[in-house]
Amino acid sequence: MTNNLFIGYLDRPTFLHRLSGSTKLIGFISFSIIGMITFDTRFLLGILIMSLFLFHQAQIKYREVALIIQVIIALAVFNLLMVYVFNPSYGIQIYGTQHLIFGSPNHYFNLSWEELFYLFNLLLKYIFAVPLALIFLLTTNPSEFAASLNKIGLSYRISYAVEIALRYIPTVQHDYRTISLAQQARGYEMSKKAPFKQRISGAVRILLPLIFTSLERIEVISQAMALRRFGRSKKRTWYMARPFKIADYLSLVVIIAWVILGIYLFKVNQGRFWNPFKN
Repeated sequence: MTNNLFIGYLDRPTFLHRLSGSTKLIGFISFSIIGMITFDTRFLLGILIMSLFLFHQAQIKYREVALIIQVIIALAVFNLLMVYVFNPSYGIQIYGTQHLIFGSPNHYFNLSWEELFYLFNLLLKYIFAVPLALIFLLTTNPSEFAASLNKIGLSYRISYAVEIALRYIPTVQHDYRTISLAQQARGYEMSKKAPFKQRISGAVRILLPLIFTSLERIEVISQAMALRRFGRSKKRTWYMARPFKIADYLSLVVIIAWVILGIYLFKVNQGRFWNPFKN
């Protein structure tokens, strides 16, 4: 069993860890929205390079997130394949030109440079958000993040629910590993060497105890919160609240500059799409 099954907050001495959770939340949401709207390849490549640089600065090692990255890449490739299968000429409709690689205009399944370019833009959209999401998840303390959510106007009840969910992710992963090791100790083979049917059966043996354990833990937490009269007051204080510092304000300036650039490119391109095929 490798450590890449455990995804959660990692306390490390980087400037991203020292940023306020509000700053990272605003940045993640801003880049996600502008990145999903635009189809300017230059802008998307810029965000991707920046996100990979920040991923490196956060001192996140690939082996720690290898599993989730592999799953996302597999889903992205499958989605791109389905986009092509259902409409192979969508890129031609968008860019208004036709440069075929193979096939003919009369065939349904043809491949053009316009379609490849459109699929490449979709791939960039899938990829650039992954490092940003991992940075946000792995560099933000759940308690400090909940305080940040409440700081920007979200109800403290919802903020606390989000905090519990983030804190619970590593716990579920730890329980999954413990139950899996216990099943293997009883002789159930669940590695890649086992037949597919046997691996599915082993997964069911893990999920059922995991579900019951989770429900029991939820009941204990809800009773403890009820005994402490959680939610009765309109406001609450936060032990992990972090005020904005100079680094936060500078980061917000950079975020705003990126968003303004993305909006400006809409005007330059006369729409969301950058068309390199246009004469």
